[in-house]
Amino acid sequence: MTDQIRRAEAFREQHHKGCLILPNCWDAASARIFQTTGFSAVATTSAGVAWACGARDGQGLDREAMMREIATIARSIDLPLNADVEAGYGAAAADAAETGRQAWAAGAVGINFEDADHAAPGEVIEVAAQQTRIAALREAAPDLLINARTDVFLLRLGDDEEQRIEMAIERGRAWLDAGAELVFLPGTTDPAVVRRLADGIGGPISLMAGPDAPPAKTLFEAGACRISTGPYPMLAMLERLKTLADGLADDWAVMKPAGDGLAKIGSVFG
Repeated sequence: MTDQIRRAEAFREQHHKGCLILPNCWDAASARIFQTTGFSAVATTSAGVAWACGARDGQGLDREAMMREIATIARSIDLPLNADVEAGYGAAAADAAETGRQAWAAGAVGINFEDADHAAPGEVIEVAAQQTRIAALREAAPDLLINARTDVFLLRLGDDEEQRIEMAIERGRAWLDAGAELVFLPGTTDPAVVRRLADGIGGPISLMAGPDAPPAKTLFEAGACRISTGPYPMLAMLERLKTLADGLADDWAVMKPAGDGLAKIGSVFG
């Protein structure tokens, strides 16, 4: 059994246990920080990876560039890595399959795979077509854990929240039927809505939580299996960097870490 297979099995077991908090990194340095903090797995944020490379979110990086970044991150840590592969870098099932193969080859043991239609911004891919793409992913990379995402809440589709809940339940069930192991529902953290989604989908669901979200315990009690952080850690670091940059012209001391902070951070990288 290879190390990657062992990490994949460990990652699945973490989901079976539930209550998984998964931090999202954007480069090798942030991944190493999360590893040394004691997390049991790490994920990438496609937005953060793209921004770090000077590209826009939403497949602003092509597959080759994204896989290069995923591979660099995977090599830097000893933990299971979940890779955000956006909408698979192409509309065809064959594109999704190739993305799955390359994500596994890059060192990921899980992926996020979304239904946003990048050829028609603001819309999602038709249910049957997305099922075909998920099935192709499953066949191409059988050991990958597939966290299949629907963007109905992020895009605020439908006339109201009731319609969004109905759409998300329909899609979530379809994604599980096609071979996904988890349904990702970014854009909502209302515990009452989470409970309805968990009950309606009838399988494991994952959420993205930002600064205004309820405590993780509340969301797990509402039915979430996994909670990730999305781009929020990177945005927090960029905000701190902007504050530091604003102060550089006045005082070099703004760069001095408190206490032995420099030594602690340096030790993460050997």
